[in-house]
Amino acid sequence: MSTKAKILTISIVVAITVCAVQSVSAQSNATLDRAKVLRAVGDALGMIRWSDIGAGTTRLPAIDIVNTMEFVGSGTSYSSGQTFKTDYHVTLGYNPPAMRVEITRTGSGGGAPQHVIQTVRENFAWNESEIGAGLVLGKGTATPATAALRERLLQLWTLPYGVVKAALVAGEKTTVGTENGSTVMTFPLNSQLAGLTVKATLDAKNFITKVEVRPGNAALANLASETEYSGYADHGEILTDIQSPGRIVQKQGGRTVLDIQIKTWESNNPYLIFPVPPNVKTVANSR
Repeated sequence: MSTKAKILTISIVVAITVCAVQSVSAQSNATLDRAKVLRAVGDALGMIRWSDIGAGTTRLPAIDIVNTMEFVGSGTSYSSGQTFKTDYHVTLGYNPPAMRVEITRTGSGGGAPQHVIQTVRENFAWNESEIGAGLVLGKGTATPATAALRERLLQLWTLPYGVVKAALVAGEKTTVGTENGSTVMTFPLNSQLAGLTVKATLDAKNFITKVEVRPGNAALANLASETEYSGYADHGEILTDIQSPGRIVQKQGGRTVLDIQIKTWESNNPYLIFPVPPNVKTVANSR
């Protein structure tokens, strides 16, 4: 695990603990509101577990239990004025930050399906001809996709769980307010996504229903997006009380680019790994 990933993980756990146990007298109203909202969202999603071991001062603090997830859905995607029937399979992890999106698209006019596997991990992005391509000599092809790094990382951090984690890491830079009667959280992203700001809108049950990404300069304009989440429930084959969206709608420039209905969302930390193929590392490190 990289040092950066370790620091991120420690920061998330420490931030959740601080939000849970910090005394009211030591906080300003703004900090208290932020802590309450972040805890409420984490609780609504089921991603925070509170220990029932011990009593009083010996009780253990809260921990974030979401690390790896896998979900499957289908629906439609839109590109260059065309509509595609789309099958969508995603595996992801937050320690280290990594995501694999497998997409199969069939055009409305028929024809052979288009199948792509888009993968990202930390500072590396690549496409796979098959899952695990490029790791074993003669088994598939891994094609570096460095230009897609930020776009793919953004998909990970704008999922509801990523929003909570990133807002905690942003600390005092995260602000909480209301717009049109709804609670909203706003915070900057960092590292590879520096220069982007996220605004998340909550519903009355503290579920994240909309995530907007706002670029800070023209060079990042292509990363502006809006994602809507609805139909929260436990979509796991084995129920874990972790709530996940039942529908995901992504928009760019006000136009829908993806509309997916979720079939299953496994949240019980499935075993997932995202090794980086040697040729992808070579290309990235040569830049």
